[in-house]
Amino acid sequence: MTIRRTTTAAAAIALAATSLAACGSSGGSSGSGSSGTASGAAGGETIKVGIKFDQPGLGLKEGSSYSGFDVDLAKYIAKEMGKTPEFVEAVSAQREATLQAGKVAYIVGTYSITDKRKEKVSFAGPYFVAGQDLLVRADDTSITGPDALSGKKLCSVKGSTSATKIKDQYPNVQLQEYDTYSKCVEALSSGSIDALSTDNTILAGYAGQSQYQGKLKVVGKTFSTENYGVGVKKGDTATCQKVTDAINKYISSGEWQKAVDKNLGTGGFKVDTSKNPPKPAACA
Repeated sequence: MTIRRTTTAAAAIALAATSLAACGSSGGSSGSGSSGTASGAAGGETIKVGIKFDQPGLGLKEGSSYSGFDVDLAKYIAKEMGKTPEFVEAVSAQREATLQAGKVAYIVGTYSITDKRKEKVSFAGPYFVAGQDLLVRADDTSITGPDALSGKKLCSVKGSTSATKIKDQYPNVQLQEYDTYSKCVEALSSGSIDALSTDNTILAGYAGQSQYQGKLKVVGKTFSTENYGVGVKKGDTATCQKVTDAINKYISSGEWQKAVDKNLGTGGFKVDTSKNPPKPAACA
């Protein structure tokens, strides 16, 4: 009898230990995204979200705080999901890999929707339509668009689509490629270059910084169309639909316009109202 009772007690202890281990395993995956899926990255009360850390007006990290148009949208989407966002830097060249590995549930970071990217990523959106433009000194009236760049010194970032477009379409421009846009802005402000080219939203962010207000301006003549989308893991239709629903509500509620006014309403930037706000497409 003693042996039987001891065996029964041991079995109960083993069962309890197994249950505790299972609970510990579940809790451990909530923040790590180790399951390789967006649901793994979104477990618990927080959700891991990819944003840019170095784009004023869009996605900027300063100390422990985050600000920008994309950041505001990222927070809104998380709130609609009942989550608190935990921000992760989404470097452009690593965005697809970050989503595929399940390190974040979604990415909001000037992420243009393209057919090539759709092969690896699903997109919700667009939530904003931008375009490649030029940033010049405020007192410069000679540069009115890309056709006026002949013989001018133009800065862009190495390996960017903006630099590639300039090389292909405007070969008479003296293109100088730096490793960051902030260095281009510094060179523009000091007079070392004549203009900087990338998406107008990014340019507006730099023009709106306190040290450049009134000194730099966005020309306002775009020469490309960039549909910004929220990237999610390829085939994760559940997350994609939740994000799409959140974007639609963000726009219809007026929060989209408030975010535009707060983050992009400086530096002479004007939103193209013929394209904005856009109507999000079906998840793709």
